[in-house]
Amino acid sequence: MHRRSLIIAVLALLVLSTLTPASGARAAGPDRAACLQSPFGPGCTAGLPSVEYQMLLDEMLLHPAPNVRQVPVDEDELLRFAFRKIVGGTATIYDAPDGNAVGQIDEGFNYVTVTDTQGDWIEINDGQWMPASQLAIARPSDFTGVYIDGTPSYTMAWMLLPTYPSPAPGAEGDQSRPILERYTRVNIFATTTVNDWEWYLIGPDTWVKQTQLARVLFIERPPQVKGRWFAVDLFEQVLVAYEDDTPVYTTLISSGLPDWETNEGTFTVWARQVNGHMSGAEGQTDFYSLENVPWVMYFDNAISLHGTYWHDGFGYRHSHGCVNMSITDAHWVYQWSMDGGYSTPYVHVFSSGEYK
Repeated sequence: MHRRSLIIAVLALLVLSTLTPASGARAAGPDRAACLQSPFGPGCTAGLPSVEYQMLLDEMLLHPAPNVRQVPVDEDELLRFAFRKIVGGTATIYDAPDGNAVGQIDEGFNYVTVTDTQGDWIEINDGQWMPASQLAIARPSDFTGVYIDGTPSYTMAWMLLPTYPSPAPGAEGDQSRPILERYTRVNIFATTTVNDWEWYLIGPDTWVKQTQLARVLFIERPPQVKGRWFAVDLFEQVLVAYEDDTPVYTTLISSGLPDWETNEGTFTVWARQVNGHMSGAEGQTDFYSLENVPWVMYFDNAISLHGTYWHDGFGYRHSHGCVNMSITDAHWVYQWSMDGGYSTPYVHVFSSGEYK
């Protein structure tokens, strides 16, 4: 062998010996399990192997929030009615201010619509008056969903609770950092599990537990479904509107409580109401009566998608089986399906997980 070639070969072997681990030596740094035990130990950053974390860091800095467009609040819809909640038990109805008693509304979860006011009296229907002391103002939520422009690169989620982020999965929230407010939208860059609970990396050194947010999960279109349709995820409490296979819009909802669970299945909208009266459980402790429920789309017998003015608990189960949405969202869903020529769109209800 030529002397120069021999020198080059020897140098190459020396370089390879520095790069190749000896027999029995570890070829890589700590794995995820090790980094969960020691989140900031050697080779670990914020609960992940440092190599993996560094690969995600640029993405977290480039995409601090989901690339979506929020639906504008429909102020006209929020102000179309003035609602009041009946407080203080059974309510008496009068034929005029300081007039004669002509009826009553049983104690329960009851809301009425204001049609006129005179001093301390409020008219709730033509010729039906109640003292203002028995009525509390109801302020509809101004929460709205978002338009989806193309398939997002990362899973999007809404924060459900005001939350101090944790520096590592399983760690306590860091109260020296800004709080993540309810309804803040975030991207999920990594997922790991601590004590059977998922934890999500939503930014540099920023982890949150799965109970603190609601994810938007896309699904395949059921075989019989076409056109414009809605997927309702009971586990995440999220609705996604699809045009065939393309997601175009998503929002938080509130489905049925454990005693009145919303049924899973694939349904079609069979009736619509711009405004409707809803009541139930007469004579029982959970009696309710709700006037002028807006933008109602019935899909499973008496179960419907509809607007909701009596709570702002979207992202949590809250109903007697219906799928509650904010008024703006319900109006958008109602009009969008009509505008597409699908007055009886499909509603696919499923659960992406099981409650613990």
